[in-house]
Amino acid sequence: MGISKERLLQLIARSTDIVCATDAHGKVAYYNDGASRSLGYSQGEILGEFVGKLYPNVEEAQRVMAAMRGPDHGGADIVETFQTTFLSKAGEEIPVAISGTIVRAEDGGEDGTIGFAKDLRAILRKDQLATLGEVAVGLSHEINNPLAVIVNQLELLERDIEALAGERDCSVECERLDSMRREAARISEILVRLGHMVETESYETVEYVGPARMIDLRERRAGGAVADPRLKGARVLVVDDDLGICRSLAEILEAMGCRAEMAEDGAEGLRRLEAGRFDAVLTDVVMPKMDGYELYSAVRERFPELPVLMMTAFHYDKDHIIKRSRLQGLRGVIFKKPVDPERLRQVLVETLGR
Repeated sequence: MGISKERLLQLIARSTDIVCATDAHGKVAYYNDGASRSLGYSQGEILGEFVGKLYPNVEEAQRVMAAMRGPDHGGADIVETFQTTFLSKAGEEIPVAISGTIVRAEDGGEDGTIGFAKDLRAILRKDQLATLGEVAVGLSHEINNPLAVIVNQLELLERDIEALAGERDCSVECERLDSMRREAARISEILVRLGHMVETESYETVEYVGPARMIDLRERRAGGAVADPRLKGARVLVVDDDLGICRSLAEILEAMGCRAEMAEDGAEGLRRLEAGRFDAVLTDVVMPKMDGYELYSAVRERFPELPVLMMTAFHYDKDHIIKRSRLQGLRGVIFKKPVDPERLRQVLVETLGR
């Protein structure tokens, strides 16, 4: 059983592809629903308009018409999957592949054109993801090997520093090594996320500079932290001279439900405490200008009800900062390398509960 002309016209009108026809003067005479969805123009806005309106410029429209009249893209009066670009109403350039023909009158003269255009954005995105996958595999291999060497050398270097230091304080040097380990771990996490994006064929882009965009490789989960209703809205001040640690701890705290603010040393921490109300202070032990003990003593004097938690990467406390602070009432100590989100959550819940 053949298909009726009416049914055929209905199918063309509802096609998801862009179907457009012009008259002998190059004005749009037919424009289907698929064209409206892809390009944004309604039929009322485009019918009777010069077809060049659908292209980024007149030259591109002329290039397509020249391809139709030439023999190199399917034969005379025909183009097959000819790649060009349409311009949407919103100003977006849309890559398409056109298959079309020149319509001729009985006398052989040109009576118009009709073309079917396939939106290539989804196809090109698939190609980009395939390329991304190849890049990710090569990148992971080329970076992970030297990264492992760096981490191993950091371990050996820390042992040498501790051996040479003897009884002397080497906490600053070890903090720096620990910071380098964390950055190496971040690089490794980015590579894992890149591999996950390839496997799931999904990625997000963010604005970079001007019109440029880049793939967002940031990890959305804050170090395994989970929300805790007991901590919702609690204001916590994080004090650490390592800005990277400050930011990561703030992200973990916010994932738990807290409201976190940061200070780069004890002096700045005190200024922030005087400027607003906080429920707890989370401070590093070794810091310039004012160390953890000095900050704890100042907080205890000015804000006696405000709980203070100390964190350190080292169980060895040469200056007895933690010990002296505990003698004066300090209760919470977190040994970080890096901070365990679950341990931090438990200590905060216990501290704020008291």
